[in-house]
Amino acid sequence: MSKVLILFYSRTGNTAALADAIGEGAKSVRFAEVDIRRIDDLAPASERDSIPDWKSSHEALAARYQTFTDVNALTEYDAIILGSPTRYGIMSAELKNVLDQTGPLWEKGALVNKVGAAFTSVATQHGGHETTLWSIMTPMANLGMILVPPGYSDAVMFAGGSPYGATATTGGGAPGAADLAAARHQGKRVAEVTGWITHARSHK
Repeated sequence: MSKVLILFYSRTGNTAALADAIGEGAKSVRFAEVDIRRIDDLAPASERDSIPDWKSSHEALAARYQTFTDVNALTEYDAIILGSPTRYGIMSAELKNVLDQTGPLWEKGALVNKVGAAFTSVATQHGGHETTLWSIMTPMANLGMILVPPGYSDAVMFAGGSPYGATATTGGGAPGAADLAAARHQGKRVAEVTGWITHARSHK
């Protein structure tokens, strides 16, 4: 049994849609236990609620997903897949805030050899898909995690996503079918590799 966490921040629901697809792929792998958690907004409620679309999206996401509240819970998982919309070519402040709290875990080596992967959504075609993915995976490398990008390990990766992680250009709407197929493949690949690693550890 391997435990996979898909942890994301989403403001409009587009990154959440990728998280769901990644979860579907991971759950298709035998013996994989998958949790999907959302990160809450850092903006004050007064600011969020002053924008009707943001307020309604927040309420829908909060009702659908359990909110992540304790960074120490990361140690409970064998794989951690992190997702965020692109903010000026890097991850959102909400996800960065979670990673900034992992200092004590870094000191203890608590996340060493956990499997890590990343995904993102962005409004414009050249808005920073790849730089955002690497902004997420760079802290993972510092934490000693084993990075498992999807690469071009399946034909669906030539139609959607990127070799570094699932992505979607959502300025015109929600993630498309090719984006979701690539996300499902990423989830399956991460869960499969995590299963191999946890199995090997059981024979240590």
